[in-house]
Amino acid sequence: MRAVRRWRDVASALTRGGDLRSRARRLLTDLGVDLASDTDRLGVPGRGTLIVANHVSWLDVVAALAVEPTAFLAKREVGRWPVVSSLARRCGSRFIDRDELRGLPEVVAGLADTLRSGHSVVVFPEGTTWCGRCGSGTFRRAAFQAAIDAAAPIRPVTFEYRQGAEPSTVAAFVGEDTLLASLRRVVRASDVQVRVEAHPAFEPDGDRRELAARAEAAVRRAAHV
Repeated sequence: MRAVRRWRDVASALTRGGDLRSRARRLLTDLGVDLASDTDRLGVPGRGTLIVANHVSWLDVVAALAVEPTAFLAKREVGRWPVVSSLARRCGSRFIDRDELRGLPEVVAGLADTLRSGHSVVVFPEGTTWCGRCGSGTFRRAAFQAAIDAAAPIRPVTFEYRQGAEPSTVAAFVGEDTLLASLRRVVRASDVQVRVEAHPAFEPDGDRRELAARAEAAVRRAAHV
């Protein structure tokens, strides 16, 4: 129940003033999660950027917004998560059925239009969350076609969770886990830190298979979990 009360308190606080970055940082603070980042922005200045990252937890969305508020292309379940979904929607995020292939061309075209307009978008190409210790997902290629079509730079980003000096899976949100159970673990844990590492951006020179492999390699090299 303490976790539920904490979540309600956070939700109430986030309905009050402040920009999205401040609200996201407040959420992390209230949940007892420290943010460490090597950058104050995820996109390339002045250009719509395809930001591609590994996916560990619902906290990834909050951590990204705490660095730089951008739109997200995320699975439909994210759109039903309390507090997190409201923050993401404020940035113009889109929630999709990850296994709905018929709508994929439309999704890619819409993503390319967003990038052309100068707005950056965070995408999790693995398609779902992975804890890291038990493997990781291959980066799916579809989103990289949008970067090619829009001539938009690609920025790989790594999310990593630690407790003290050690890698941690406390924030992992996988399998049959529920948001409430995950929230309880995070609130009860001590000394939790989320690290957001932005890697050098690169131009979409090559086919989408090559671009996906290049981005995945950059993300994996930095992940220690």
